[in-house]
Amino acid sequence: MQRTVFNADHEAFRKTVRAFIESEVAPVYDQWFEAGIAPREFYYKLAELGVFGIEVPEEFGGAGIESFKFQSILIEEAARAAVSFGGSSVHVGLCLPYLKMLATQEQKERLLPGFVSGETMFAIAMTEPGTGSDLAGMRTTAKLSEDGTHYVLNGSKTFITGGVHADRVIVCARTDAPRADDRRHGISLFLVDTKSPGYTVGRKLDKLGLRVSDTAELNFTDVRVPVADLLGEENRGFSYLGLNLPQERLSIAVGAYAQAKAAVRFAKDYTRQRNVFGQPVASFQNTKFELAACQAEVDAAEAVVDRGLEALDAGTLTAADAASAKLFCTEVAARVIDRCLQLHGGYGFINEYPIARLYADNRVNRIYGGTSEVMKMIIAKDMGL
Repeated sequence: MQRTVFNADHEAFRKTVRAFIESEVAPVYDQWFEAGIAPREFYYKLAELGVFGIEVPEEFGGAGIESFKFQSILIEEAARAAVSFGGSSVHVGLCLPYLKMLATQEQKERLLPGFVSGETMFAIAMTEPGTGSDLAGMRTTAKLSEDGTHYVLNGSKTFITGGVHADRVIVCARTDAPRADDRRHGISLFLVDTKSPGYTVGRKLDKLGLRVSDTAELNFTDVRVPVADLLGEENRGFSYLGLNLPQERLSIAVGAYAQAKAAVRFAKDYTRQRNVFGQPVASFQNTKFELAACQAEVDAAEAVVDRGLEALDAGTLTAADAASAKLFCTEVAARVIDRCLQLHGGYGFINEYPIARLYADNRVNRIYGGTSEVMKMIIAKDMGL
């Protein structure tokens, strides 16, 4: 079926992004994969392409387009080529919404031009060792100084995507103790300068997948954070963290759908070229049936994603809608990619083949942004169960 969610401007952007990947990413991606990180200068190339400023207001150097669809095209095209843009997905997809919603005019004037140009790359630090998804249990603290000019930040974070190259990190920390009737009270957000004394990047974590997306541990020892770098109001951080979850979860659904679609294309091409018993693997009935079944699942996921994109842009995407889209698309992708890898035989297990990278990269989709089990809880609650 013909997709109707994108217009001519979107498709022109898609062509630009696809050409950019073919010229700037694909030829060097194996090197990035081996290094486990995209080079910092790559982000300047993305900035020159204009991708960081699409949703940034014009007064700060952006295009001022209030739509997630351009970002979804970036996600789709990266998946199509089985590549990653490193930590830039967090820079735009997770951090920008918080800056637009919560930053003061002064903060926007100070930080958004660098955000657009790639001079100031952002990451967000929520998860801590030992707490996982229980954000209310975080122990990182930010104590206001006696003279009221700055906070003193102490603690650590883990699983921070983009943490190696980040210039600023939105750090969640406790500014007050939890209340007996509200464990979520007392969390605040800070725009922490990574050049601050006492701020250190720990291990770059060795992950199963998403190897080019740098993920690090961060440590804070008496880091001074000016009061001008408090993001939003003190002690309201936990409520802020839920504001962007529907978009974050829909973006994961988009990525999962796009990975599944790419897997079918890779498997179709491979089975046409690979001969066994004197004929192409694609000529066997089992291959045809497997790919047909996979294509049907991809078509269904595409419909879910497109409906979600329209709802997000219209401002009607609910938490339950996003949870449903994420749950369905990530489960579809897991099944489809596994079946497509099987059609590659032993070569599907070799990293030089994109299907192997997709298989590893896809697994985290059912974990981050909220596990599949959490998605089911959200959906069930919306059903009144």
